[in-house]
Amino acid sequence: MARFIQFQKMAGAGNDFILLDNRDGSIPLTKNLITILCDRHNGIGADGVLIVELPVNSSSDFKMRYFNRDGSEAEMCGNGARCFAKFASSLLPSVPEKISFDTLAGTIQAKLLPSGEVELAMSQPHSLDGPFQLHLSEIILEAWFLNTGVPHVLTFVEDLLSVPVQEWGSAIRYHQRFAPAGTNANFIQQLEPSKIFIRTYERGVEAETLACGTGATAAALIYSLKYNIPSPISVLVKSGDVLTIRFSQTSSPTSPFSDVSLAGPAKVTFTGEFLIPDNLVQ
Repeated sequence: MARFIQFQKMAGAGNDFILLDNRDGSIPLTKNLITILCDRHNGIGADGVLIVELPVNSSSDFKMRYFNRDGSEAEMCGNGARCFAKFASSLLPSVPEKISFDTLAGTIQAKLLPSGEVELAMSQPHSLDGPFQLHLSEIILEAWFLNTGVPHVLTFVEDLLSVPVQEWGSAIRYHQRFAPAGTNANFIQQLEPSKIFIRTYERGVEAETLACGTGATAAALIYSLKYNIPSPISVLVKSGDVLTIRFSQTSSPTSPFSDVSLAGPAKVTFTGEFLIPDNLVQ
């Protein structure tokens, strides 16, 4: 029998998400349901779905699961995690200043700022590689790789608005160098010594999005490494919002950053009910 589920729609710097409370495990988290929910014509419409579950670790408040628009589950989403922190905190008896939650990328600490923004203590970046030459069909890009919870390839350009993000991003996302998991692709332009502009092609969405928190984090860190720019670094995303990345530098050649944080907006756009079709109710 068909049933209604309660949802909240939120936006984080241009990324939009559907938030669901599934602590009782009653929502059938199938690929078909996720894709229907994210469908902008026949569903609610979103870049992804964030699920609140019971924590894995006794020291955490919740567990976060993140599903891309295509139904695939990802380890982490920076903009989504900020929205998750604000939504999950509202489920507690009183709204706390800080909240922690488990993800596939590790336990995340979040702080709800008086401004309404949310600051995340990000998981330790890893798998740094670059610079290296990346051969696409007709061009060669100088690129870096860094995992900030999910994998990111980063390359610098002179005129970001002229970059064919869909074409280049797709080619990088499916490049054999990053098979079989694939990667997100980011293009970066310097605006000021401590400010950059970024556009991102997201794996799982398979298109350019208005923002990507883990991509902005990776971009700021690689920019700092390439040009020796200290923390903090401001990152302008396509939506027009600005994310702030803070970090400490270490002497490790393979993991030169620690204490990485990401701060930015997370706002509720609307709430409602969604009718799960009969064939998706288990």
